[in-house]
Amino acid sequence: MNFAVLYILMLKKIFSQYTPLQIAIHIYAWSVLVILVFKLITGNLSANPIQELEQRTGRHAITLLILSLACTPLNTLFKWSELLKRRRALGLYAFMYATIHIIIFMFDYGLAWSFIVQNIIEKPYILVGLAGFILLIPLAASSFDIWKKRLGKRWKRIHQTIYFIVPLLLLHYAWGKKGDFFALQGEIIRPLIYTVIAVILLVMRISPIRRFLASLPSRILLLARKRGTPPEATV
Repeated sequence: MNFAVLYILMLKKIFSQYTPLQIAIHIYAWSVLVILVFKLITGNLSANPIQELEQRTGRHAITLLILSLACTPLNTLFKWSELLKRRRALGLYAFMYATIHIIIFMFDYGLAWSFIVQNIIEKPYILVGLAGFILLIPLAASSFDIWKKRLGKRWKRIHQTIYFIVPLLLLHYAWGKKGDFFALQGEIIRPLIYTVIAVILLVMRISPIRRFLASLPSRILLLARKRGTPPEATV
């Protein structure tokens, strides 16, 4: 059996075990780290490589966290139940990148703890980001099924802190950019987009709005039938 056949059989086995969404999530999650490592090895990072590594890993952590936040509203709206199964992977990947972000930050200051503490105190946006990261730790640690069973109702309360964590991390991200986020001046476009998306997703999780969104597809189909329009045409 030649190498090509073995490769095809391996791909078939992978695709039979994982759904396309799972594969897409894993590829996307690892992509930034692979690209950054490749650029680091080939010397293609910016003039300040540590800063670029720090910023890219932090931004990817927030992106993955927002994607995990989007799973429930999108399932409510489109009845795509697989999204609920992928929240944990997205959340854990977000925590992984947040951890890498923190480690790079500490190495940026040469692991000089007194200097690190001084900068945390002097720069409030770092303190806000650190608070968000600390709050992420119990979510990541308790994300596995065994802890969900052991903690019972407390598990849900712990994971509801995500509604507080996401605004903290977005504030950290926006506050750390050059410019004035609140005056809409400077490098604020990307933080603003992230914030708008996060606000929409959080609003979609409010119970009355969530119930309305859950009933929206059936309302549209009912309206289409009343008007005599085939449902397929509406979709």
